[in-house]
Amino acid sequence: MIAGMSLSTFFLVMAFLFFVGSVLGWCIEVLFRRIFTAKKWINPGFLTGPYLPLYGFGLVFMFLISLIPVDTGAVWADKLILILITGVVMTVIEYIAGLIFIKGMKIKLWDYTNRKGNIQGIICPLFSLLWTIVGAVYVLLLDGFVTGWVSWFVSHIPFAFFVGIFFGVFIVDLGHSINITAKITKFAKTNKVVISLERFKESIKDGIENGKEKFSESMQKGKDKGDKEKQEKSSFIFAFKSQKSMQNLLEEYLDWAEKFKQKFSANKENKPEDDTSKEEK
Repeated sequence: MIAGMSLSTFFLVMAFLFFVGSVLGWCIEVLFRRIFTAKKWINPGFLTGPYLPLYGFGLVFMFLISLIPVDTGAVWADKLILILITGVVMTVIEYIAGLIFIKGMKIKLWDYTNRKGNIQGIICPLFSLLWTIVGAVYVLLLDGFVTGWVSWFVSHIPFAFFVGIFFGVFIVDLGHSINITAKITKFAKTNKVVISLERFKESIKDGIENGKEKFSESMQKGKDKGDKEKQEKSSFIFAFKSQKSMQNLLEEYLDWAEKFKQKFSANKENKPEDDTSKEEK
């Protein structure tokens, strides 16, 4: 399929896969954070819209890896090699992306610091294993579907118009997000800290929710009845939207992060001995 493609068609196919992977990856991350990590609806990534470039690049590379001509004489061995290559490549992509943000912008898009065997909090064995499992799912179950999507796209090139719209919105969003991250980076470098983007978003959401609770309590006590000021609402899409300045939000984040760290340490120390022994086993 790829061998007979023109360069322009190949470029459009990669753009299409990037679009699909970015959107699907965003949906997966939103659900993962809601169910397993933050336990809240948090818009993942540093962009505003519903897409994550890491997953877009991931789908592009998984598609290209599946085209590698592996022939050991055993189908299962061929599949296994492709799966392992996918796991390694995805881990490398994750590490490079994380390193660029930490070293260049002093921002952590994700944080595996509390995971065993982690490297700089960017990658860890658990998530490398998960990437390998994702690779297995792709190679064994999804490759045929994705190949079908590509065939459909090549037969319906006018659909590239919508992919173009996606990239237009994506570029505008990228410019807006870079402006926000520049402010975060300036603060981080001045204070010699690294900002965890996900926890920063959590701190903003918690601050707004706590403000609502305090306002409700004061209303119940008969206070602030004449206050007509509109109460602030947390925004899922515009996670950094607030009545406070970015400087104030970041200063509050440092206090919030310290309390979070102390709470985590306290919970770890107070963990029952039985649970500890189970983990050791």
